[in-house]
Amino acid sequence: MDENKLDFLDIYASYQPKILRYVTHMVGELDAEDLTQEIFVKISQSLSDFRGEAKLSTWLYRIATNAAVDRLRSPAYKHAVQLREAEAQGEEVEKELDYRNIWTGEKVPVLEWQVVRKEMSECLQGYIQKLPESYRTVLALSEFEGLSNREVADILGVSLGTMKIRLHRAREKLKKDLIENCDAYWIEGNEFIPDLRRIK
Repeated sequence: MDENKLDFLDIYASYQPKILRYVTHMVGELDAEDLTQEIFVKISQSLSDFRGEAKLSTWLYRIATNAAVDRLRSPAYKHAVQLREAEAQGEEVEKELDYRNIWTGEKVPVLEWQVVRKEMSECLQGYIQKLPESYRTVLALSEFEGLSNREVADILGVSLGTMKIRLHRAREKLKKDLIENCDAYWIEGNEFIPDLRRIK
């Protein structure tokens, strides 16, 4: 894409899936689509102000990051999350499927598997939600979006050294919280946890 001839429809086509994925990691699936649309409205309104002083992708992720952080801080969002969590607890549906314990190979009763899976998810999401915004943002951009350290630093407007320190501390804090507060048997090698094995 020629950044000297920016066209909103081209930008939307190229970046909407990426921004949606990123925002989903930040605010959750239920809020991500609406927030993504709001982000692209802001992009459309601000496109004439883009001067090319940063890469286009950096500028777009910066707008998305600011919007996501604003959403996370809003009382309405926090209240909606609490309501959804309460509703989810009352909607357990038992299915007759054959599940096996991945460690022993033994069949696991469906309800037991669902409870374990729910506990794993709640524990991980709960502690990600408790991370400071600066840690949560750097984890989402680096671990989930797979951006380079330099790209993440540029998006956040911080030095490369600051970005690396935040990422290390975010991984360290998340792993510590999980080990101290979640059942340890599923933490190592769990596909839902960012690559926390880098922490020694």
